Amino acid sequence: MNQKNQWTPLIIAILFGTCIGLTTLLIQEKNKVAENSYAAPVEKAAPSVVNIYTQVQAKNTPLQDNPLKDHSHLQTVNLGSGVIVSKNGFILTNHHVIQNAQRIVVGLHDERQIEAKLIGSDPSTDLAVLKIDEPNLTPIKLGSSHAISVGDKTLAIGNPFGIGQTVTSGIISAKGRNSIGLNTYENFIQTDAAINPGNSGGALINLQGELIGISSAIYSSSGGSQGIGFATPIDDAVQVMHDLIKHGRVVRAYLGMDAKKITSTMAKSLALPVEHGLIVSEITKESPADKAGIEIGDIIVKINNATSDNPFKTRNLIASMKPGTTISLLGYRGRQSYQANIKLETQPAMQSIDY
Repeated sequence: MNQKNQWTPLIIAILFGTCIGLTTLLIQEKNKVAENSYAAPVEKAAPSVVNIYTQVQAKNTPLQDNPLKDHSHLQTVNLGSGVIVSKNGFILTNHHVIQNAQRIVVGLHDERQIEAKLIGSDPSTDLAVLKIDEPNLTPIKLGSSHAISVGDKTLAIGNPFGIGQTVTSGIISAKGRNSIGLNTYENFIQTDAAINPGNSGGALINLQGELIGISSAIYSSSGGSQGIGFATPIDDAVQVMHDLIKHGRVVRAYLGMDAKKITSTMAKSLALPVEHGLIVSEITKESPADKAGIEIGDIIVKINNATSDNPFKTRNLIASMKPGTTISLLGYRGRQSYQANIKLETQPAMQSIDY
C-alpha cells in the first residue's frame, strides 16, 4: 500500500469527526437560542388569536329595521380577544367581552375583519363561543390544562387596551383557584404573565404553542396588571364550548342547595359532631336535595366517598356531572349520621342556588 492510501482512512476519520463536532455545536447553539426566546411557540399560536370589537346601540338612537346594513346607530364600546379553536371558525372568548353586543366584529391576525355570530354564552363561567364563516383560518392546537404544573413557563397573547396583539410571559403561579368571587363556577389557573384590559378572551399557551387557558381576569386595585392574572383551564372551556354548540347553553346537574364551610370555631360554638364539612344553609323547593329529604342545618361530610369541606369544589363537582347521575351523600342531622342516594337533575336556566 502506498503512502497516500495509508493516510486516506485517517483523513476521512478526521473529516467525519469534524462534521460531528460542528453538528453538535450547531445543535447546542440552536437549543441555547430556543431557551432564550419564545419566538417558536408565539409563531405557532399568534395567528389563532383574534381581536374582538363589540358594538351596542348608541344612546337616543332608534334601532334600524336592518342593522346589518346600517351600523350608524351603533357605537364601539368594548375591545377584547378570542382564540380560533377549529378550522370551521369557532372562537372561544369571554362572556363579558360580548355581553349585550348588537354587533361583533373579529379582527384576524392577517388584518381581515369579519362579522361574527354569537353561538352561545355562559355567564356562570364567563365563557362564550362565536362563529365566523371564513376560509384559511388557523386554529390553535389544544393542550391539556391537567398536564400543567405550578412553576411552568407560560405566555399570554391578547389585545391589551386595544393597541394590537401583544405577548407577555410568566409562570403558572397556582392552579384550582376557586374562591375569587368572579364567577359562579371557578377553577382558575393563576399566572403572573401580564394580563391587562383587552386581554380578556385571549390565549394562555405553553412553550409548545398549545392553548392551556382562556385569559379571563386580573386581580388588581388599579385596573392594570399587578402580577395576578386568571385564566379558565382549556379542559373546562372545551366542555362549556361543546355544550354551547350543541345546546345553546351549558347543561349542568344540580342538587338544589347552598352550604357553608364548617370552621373549627363554628364547630365548637355550635357543638357540631364534626369539625370539617359543609352545613346546609338553603334548600330549593322540589329540587333533588328537597326530594331526598335534606334539611337546612344538615352537615354534609362526603359525596361519593370523597370528603366535602370546600363549597366551591363541591359546587364544581356537582355541576360537572350529567343530569340523571346518582350520587351517594353522607351527612349528619344533629348527632345522628345518615346516608342518602340522590338522583341529580338538570339545573334550571335561572337557578340561583349554588349547587
